[in-house]
Amino acid sequence: MKRVLGKAVWIFGILCCGQAFGEPAADEAIPAMPQAVKNWRDLRFGMFIHWGPVSLMGKEIGWSRGREIPVEEYDSLYKRFNPTRFHADEWVAVAKAAGMKYIVLTTKHHDGFCLWDTKETDYNIMNSPFGRDVVKELSEACKRGGIRFGAYYSVCDWHHPDFPLTSPGGKVERKVHNLERYTDYLKAQNRELLTKYGPLLTIWYDVGQKFDAKRGAGVINLVRGIQPDLVVNNRTRHPGDYDTPEQRIGAFQIERPWETCMTICRQWAWKPNDQMKSLETCVHSLLRTIGGDGNFLFNVGPQPDGLIEPRQVERLKEMGAWVAKHADGIYATRGGPWKPSIRMASTRKGNQIYLFFLKRPASPVTLPGIPRTIQSAAVPGGGAVAFTAQAESLTLAVPESAWDGVAATVVLTVEGDAMTIEPVEGLTQSNIPGAKASASAVFNNKVAQYGPDKVLDGDSNTRWATPAGMRQCWLQIDFANERTFSAVELDEECCEGDVSRVKKYELQKLADGNWVAFHSGEGLGRRAVIKFQPVTARALRLNILDATNGPTFSELRLR
Repeated sequence: MKRVLGKAVWIFGILCCGQAFGEPAADEAIPAMPQAVKNWRDLRFGMFIHWGPVSLMGKEIGWSRGREIPVEEYDSLYKRFNPTRFHADEWVAVAKAAGMKYIVLTTKHHDGFCLWDTKETDYNIMNSPFGRDVVKELSEACKRGGIRFGAYYSVCDWHHPDFPLTSPGGKVERKVHNLERYTDYLKAQNRELLTKYGPLLTIWYDVGQKFDAKRGAGVINLVRGIQPDLVVNNRTRHPGDYDTPEQRIGAFQIERPWETCMTICRQWAWKPNDQMKSLETCVHSLLRTIGGDGNFLFNVGPQPDGLIEPRQVERLKEMGAWVAKHADGIYATRGGPWKPSIRMASTRKGNQIYLFFLKRPASPVTLPGIPRTIQSAAVPGGGAVAFTAQAESLTLAVPESAWDGVAATVVLTVEGDAMTIEPVEGLTQSNIPGAKASASAVFNNKVAQYGPDKVLDGDSNTRWATPAGMRQCWLQIDFANERTFSAVELDEECCEGDVSRVKKYELQKLADGNWVAFHSGEGLGRRAVIKFQPVTARALRLNILDATNGPTFSELRLR
């Protein structure tokens, strides 16, 4: 009763007596209910689903319209879309087996096709041979399965005649358009989603394009007026309630909520034989995200028959088996106090801190100290861990038994509330101790922010960046001692989807005062592994011979 009354007062204050709480300005949105944001945050792990008629072609949803697939052909795909093996309860079962607590479905992507029985356009699932309301069936299955349901809804619509831009890629301007009329259409569809399939956990907007902050705030205020406890992301051109780093793990951020969205394979929509992430990569991406205090929205693209690809299902089940053993350190936690890196992530709740070592730790492990008395350290279900705590450092004798092939877990019990501990740096050392980095150029000469040393700090949230438009540059690593290695790992920050900015490159070693190329290639990517015959050198140079734009990398490692 108290909770209902409090909610009613909150709604009344906003909708009827806005002056009492501060009337939102024209470009401001009604703020989210704090408890709603907390509830969303506590879920931590969700399933993103990109699906539609384009799965018949195995191409990317929305973006392939007018690019790989002619517009007329793309827009006719729904006429033969008949996913007879779609069963909403099976999708929910897969999400639950993975340890996911919510699902966000692409109810309408940039291509404008709608997966529900909308009355606003005939371009929808009911006019396909399938003829069933996918949003209705999945929302009801989520309720039966105890999973929260959210709707992805593209702000842009390259199919709708009133939206100013069209395909390919929203780069073609329509000669005749009406953004006001399109906004009314968008709002009417949002009303349908909330009133027919709600309550929703979130509306996940995308690609605002011709919208601005004022128009975005108007949309948020509309949906918040219908469902006050709705949380909304930051892609209406208004900041909304949470940030959404895409295909990368967001930076450590505890003041403002955020959610990394990432694909289990390379493409958002289903693609035959698409490259799938390893179990280690999947789990580590989750841990590094929640360790940075974000949620993790992990995407699958179902096949054209309606089934989630069996190999993806198996990977998600493997992931869920690992998550189930470490649930206390995942759900309803907050990130920190140690900031995440490629080597470690930490979460906390109450008086406990959960340490996840992502590389097999060479015991003992030394971390920066925290200003709190540590009462105990233990491997979950595996006994006590010896430790030495000082003001400057914490040293843990992590036993071999803590390592399960994916991570090593240690739980600390501290005095008082762990959330009051100020964040500290984690294990961010490079895997090339003593190495120094230099480069031919740095973005806007901001060395402190984008200098070459960022590729050696073990922190995926920092990066070396070069000036916009730069096509040729080099990155040099000088080793403390002569080293022998047979592979270079490079994490490129691909700013255009997953497409590498690097077109041609070569690796060079320093020999008798001269740079000698020993490997060349084309394209790199988010996690490129370049293999070659063993090389011994005191210095390495990545020489980029051609690029589409200024290259930028977060990490460089040797094997």
